[in-house]
Amino acid sequence: MPEEKSKNNPMKEIYIDKVVVNIGVGEGGAELEKSAKILELVTKKHVVKTICKVKLPTWGIRPGLPIGCKTTLRGKEAIDFITLTLKAKRNKLKAKSFTKEGNFSYGIHEYLDVPGIKYDPELGIRGFDVCINLRRRGYRIKLRKYNQQKLGKKQIVSKNEAIDFIKQKFGVVVE
Repeated sequence: MPEEKSKNNPMKEIYIDKVVVNIGVGEGGAELEKSAKILELVTKKHVVKTICKVKLPTWGIRPGLPIGCKTTLRGKEAIDFITLTLKAKRNKLKAKSFTKEGNFSYGIHEYLDVPGIKYDPELGIRGFDVCINLRRRGYRIKLRKYNQQKLGKKQIVSKNEAIDFIKQKFGVVVE
């Protein structure tokens, strides 16, 4: 009987909180603009530039310089985007792509691998990273400003639960 209760418990259901798609360029200027156009082409969303926070003289970057771009997808758009990009990965992911908190990420080597995207000679060939956060209901108590509380161990999504979720939801093979 206790197992039946846990299967029907809505607080135990795993859902996709957000999908962050980013391209790290390492420099500003024309390359960053091309990367932003690629992300807008693939996600059909507004892109935000990421700013450097540390100084690395060997790479020629310093705080305040734009070095990449990203966008965040939620809800149905996120699910559709994951389905589309997993086709580019041939529905295969590696087990090391998953963290112990249940988040996972993968990279697309060329934006041309995504079905339905055509090559634009002005943009060149560039890849991007897809990072996915999985959560359970009630996670907000850890993030809120007022009356913040600790999250129970049962509410954290484990690596094995994340792998099972992605296998069931998207039919992915985890190697």
